[in-house]
Amino acid sequence: MAKDQKKSPKKNKKRGSRSDQDRSAVDQAFQTAGAQLRPDRAQEIADELSAAAQRVRDVVEDVLPATSEDLKRLEARLAVIERRLAAMERATPAAASRAAAKKPASAPRKKAAPRKKVAPRKPAS
Repeated sequence: MAKDQKKSPKKNKKRGSRSDQDRSAVDQAFQTAGAQLRPDRAQEIADELSAAAQRVRDVVEDVLPATSEDLKRLEARLAVIERRLAAMERATPAAASRAAAKKPASAPRKKAAPRKKVAPRKPAS
């Protein structure tokens, strides 16, 4: 009889995946405490489990690498932002004055005129 007891846990491990084992454990817990639970408390527990599952999903989504679909959405958003920024730059008067003040890089520079010597001042009497 001792051999039969040792073999049964091994069979249980082979029978289902980890999630199946978790489900069965939760089912057993609810069945055991089912008679003692009020319907509103059972709903609260179900809501808590649902919220915990959603938090797990959110964490997993944050850890996963970005998909090509995610990258396409980001590129589209970036293009919209670039267009809006360009429109705002064109609309500001400071941008227009900066653009007018810029000189072309190909224009030759003029040499600075030599400084004149200034005569020293006479002391006031």
